[in-house]
Amino acid sequence: MYQLAKDRNSIGRELRYCVVETLQEMMPDDKKIVALEADLGGASGFTKIKETNPKQFVQCGIAEANMVGVAAGLSVTGFKPFLHTFGPFATRRVFDQLYLSGAYAGNTINIYGSDPGFCVGANGGTHTTWEDVALMREVPGAVICDAADDVQMEWILKEFATLDGIHYVRGNRKAVRNVYEAGSTFALGKGNVLKKGSKVLLITAGQLVSDALDCAYSLEKEGISVEVIDMFTIKPFDEELLRKEAEGKDLIVTFENHSVYGGLGSATAEVMAEHQVSAVLKRVGVKDQFGQVGTAEYLQKEFKLTAKDVQDVIVKALNN
Repeated sequence: MYQLAKDRNSIGRELRYCVVETLQEMMPDDKKIVALEADLGGASGFTKIKETNPKQFVQCGIAEANMVGVAAGLSVTGFKPFLHTFGPFATRRVFDQLYLSGAYAGNTINIYGSDPGFCVGANGGTHTTWEDVALMREVPGAVICDAADDVQMEWILKEFATLDGIHYVRGNRKAVRNVYEAGSTFALGKGNVLKKGSKVLLITAGQLVSDALDCAYSLEKEGISVEVIDMFTIKPFDEELLRKEAEGKDLIVTFENHSVYGGLGSATAEVMAEHQVSAVLKRVGVKDQFGQVGTAEYLQKEFKLTAKDVQDVIVKALNN
């Protein structure tokens, strides 16, 4: 059962340290868990795992495709690999190895792809991924999550440790605003209704959950009732929840730190088309663009992914 944070303006743990601490917590009781890193140990905090659990840590260097191969080999021998690198290097760069050595071979690989979308900040276009969800949706059997905060990230990692297969979670390395109260639990493949509403259905995931709630409460003051769903599991997608909550809505809006092609917006559009959901759909995300250099705050504004941006889309769509 999940509960919204009492203070949504407070900041939780840095997600990178949440990942490290969660793995460290699980490792003493599960010697099969192994952390793999691609020469980002200082930036990710994974060097702490090397210090506390040296026999459960592998430094693979700047050779991400090889890291996936190592993870597949560990899986074959009964281990549970958890690997980290930037989102584009954890998906786009290693896609063939992940698809064949991982999924096709029936192995288990758990992946934390960090700093997706605008979160990449000054690392720039080469390190930006607007397409990681789209790629991972094409991997048969893969589970894809987008963590809203450290509470959800911790739960996701612990859940991944109990499952076989390919699992991908994207999330910032730094701290983000709290969405959920500590101790909240979730269900893979099930979205969370965070705010009920009658006119607009706003579907989002990851760091943008906070912005979506800001938008919804702001529009509430203007007499526009907006429901917010955290669709933190993008695959498998909660079709049943979408169909149920779309009933009676005039407008459905998806809001993602990702391209509008192949991600949350596409998954929503597919379900709406197949099941003849009649509401108007607007997809708020990145359209045919590469990443840029800048602060995360600048990039979020530059790519029109703020609460104000999605609010403007909703108001304009309703006026039309």
